[in-house]
Amino acid sequence: MVLLALMQANAAVLDVKTNCAAVEEAAREASAAGAQLLLTPELFPVGYAPLRLRSAFDPGTLPALREALAGIARRHNIALVYSLPAVTPAGEWHISATLIDASGDELLSYDKVHLFGPDERAAFAPAAAAPGIVEFHGLKTALAICYDIEFPESARAAAVRGAELLLVPTALAGGFEAVPQVLVRARALENQLAVAYANHTGGEEGYDFRGGSIVAGPDGTVLAAAGHGTELLFAELGGAVHAVADRAHDADDAVAYLRDRRPDVYRSWGI
Repeated sequence: MVLLALMQANAAVLDVKTNCAAVEEAAREASAAGAQLLLTPELFPVGYAPLRLRSAFDPGTLPALREALAGIARRHNIALVYSLPAVTPAGEWHISATLIDASGDELLSYDKVHLFGPDERAAFAPAAAAPGIVEFHGLKTALAICYDIEFPESARAAAVRGAELLLVPTALAGGFEAVPQVLVRARALENQLAVAYANHTGGEEGYDFRGGSIVAGPDGTVLAAAGHGTELLFAELGGAVHAVADRAHDADDAVAYLRDRRPDVYRSWGI
């Protein structure tokens, strides 16, 4: 059994000290409750403001910031998913997500493939690598970021690689409530994996975030859901996730979407 915690909070743009203090408090509370993992929102340690980040954030501070976040994981004995800008050797800026264990060691990283809106596309470059998979407390785990979950291909790419849990830091503004309420649950159901989706709340650089963080089980059911304000959300994952994943490959199961998909046919359709 894995107890997962999702941090839903308001970040202060470019105030790394304040944001890291908020992550530390959430990690302390989550660990005290017995959680093995804390999922934080997209770009939370630096705040969500793509254009301002690109013009004012110093990527030279990233190693120290990553070490500060690793220190939080170590102090509170909890794994952590955080999202930060990342700069490639070629100089491209990506939006990244990283899973570190309770010792602060990196287990998995991922760069956002689908950029949302003109600000993100002006500040960052889209990545192209498929989601990787790592075993975490007995669950095969993958990462995606925000807008990625709105494309069936992203979750499916994780699922066909064996993922049972998809962790999604997000920065979803108000007016798109169908994403957590409909699409996250659909991605979970159609890929027979659990999806955890952690959002900001409050205003950041003109963006109005309204929470709605959610954990959907591999049968599409809501395991936990947050309201609009600051909240630490918990969900238990374990036997039910494994059971649904096993059924996905069961020849006797009437509904096994991964088993019954026909990729050769889809390619003939040009998709």
